[in-house]
Amino acid sequence: MIGPQFSPDFMAQLDLLFRWRRDVRHFDTRPLAAGLLDQLLDQAMHAPSVGYSQPWRFVRVCTPARRNAIIAHVEQENARAASLYEGGQRTAYDALKLHGLKKAPEHLAVFCDIGTATGHHLGRRTMPETLIYSTVIVIHHLWLAARAQQIGLGWVSILDPAKLIELLDIPATWQLVGYLCLGYPAEAADVPELEREGWEKRLDHQHTRLQR
Repeated sequence: MIGPQFSPDFMAQLDLLFRWRRDVRHFDTRPLAAGLLDQLLDQAMHAPSVGYSQPWRFVRVCTPARRNAIIAHVEQENARAASLYEGGQRTAYDALKLHGLKKAPEHLAVFCDIGTATGHHLGRRTMPETLIYSTVIVIHHLWLAARAQQIGLGWVSILDPAKLIELLDIPATWQLVGYLCLGYPAEAADVPELEREGWEKRLDHQHTRLQR
C-alpha cells in the first residue's frame, strides 16, 4: 500500500489552488456558515509538527470591545510604520490597504504554546524554534483549506505581540505567531495585491535557488 493516487486533473487543481492563495485585505461582511471555521481548523490541524507536539493554539476573537481595541492598535502601529518612509515611497505606502479587520467576519489569533510538554521535546533540543515553524505550517494549511472553500485569509503583522497578548489575556507560555482575518473576498485576484500596486514583484526562480 503506497497511499492514495492523485489524478492529473487533481494535480492541476492543486497547482491552481497554490496560485490563487492570496493575502486578502478586502472582505465582504457576510458571515461564514455555521461550523465552517471549525471545519477549516480541523483540516488545518493535519499539519505536521516537530515531535508531534501540535503546539498551535487558536483564539477566536468575537467580542466587539476586543476587536475594536485590536483595530485601534493596528491602525496606530500602521501610522508609526508609515512615518519610516519618505517621498514617493511614503505615498505608495499610504495607498496600500494592509488589513481588512473592520470588515472581515472572523478574527483569529494563532499562538504557539512554547511550554507544551506534548511531544516530550523530541526534535527541539538544538532547534527549539521548530515549535514556531510548526505553528506557521498550520496557518498555511488553514490558508489553503480556506481558499478551497472560496474564503480569503489575511495575515496582519502590523502589531505589537505583547500588546495583543495583553488585550486577549493570554497565558504566559503562549507566543503570538499570527493574527488573521477571514471571510469571503470582496474581489477575486490571482496576482498578489502588493504586486498589483507596484510595491514589489515576484523574484525570478534563479535568484532564490542555489546549488552547493
